[in-house]
Amino acid sequence: MTDQPFGDKLIGLTRVSTERRDVSAMQQRRRAAARLFAAGRLSQAEIARDLHVSRQSVSRWYEAWRSDQPRWIAGAGRAGRRPGLNAAQFEQIDEALRRGSPAHGFSTDLWTLPRIATVIERMTGVHYHPGHVWKILAAMAWRLQRPAKQARERNPEARQRWMARRWPAVKKTRGGEKPGFSSRTKAEFRSGPP
Repeated sequence: MTDQPFGDKLIGLTRVSTERRDVSAMQQRRRAAARLFAAGRLSQAEIARDLHVSRQSVSRWYEAWRSDQPRWIAGAGRAGRRPGLNAAQFEQIDEALRRGSPAHGFSTDLWTLPRIATVIERMTGVHYHPGHVWKILAAMAWRLQRPAKQARERNPEARQRWMARRWPAVKKTRGGEKPGFSSRTKAEFRSGPP
């Protein structure tokens, strides 16, 4: 988990990103455009360059400013659905997942996406499709961890005996295979006849 609070890192179920829709910054740009329109010293193209927006946006803003439309500075607001979970619920989910799956009634200590979706729904009442749960986990800085595969019949003692007795005879040793490396540039390393 990261040291930063969840509220600063999550917007809905989107991935953490530095480029996101900042409504207040967009409103500040529109207010600055309104001041520049009122001053009347710059062209729309110059205003667009100064505010780092498209000329089309400045043109729309100018028409709304000129016709005195009251809500043009507010803009469209937030894009997309509101998040289903808040920062406190993300903390609860994180703590629940750290307790392990047997603590939630599952038979093995293996987390799967459907199991995590079930736990999220039990705790918060918010239903997520198992295929989308990975987005929540990524936002919480959880990473995929696969258990190491080992044979059920694995016998560590027999393996150690084999490594001690048989492996040295099977293992290739450096310099054990003569006449050497195959190199066309140095005669001492050629493996074929001179």
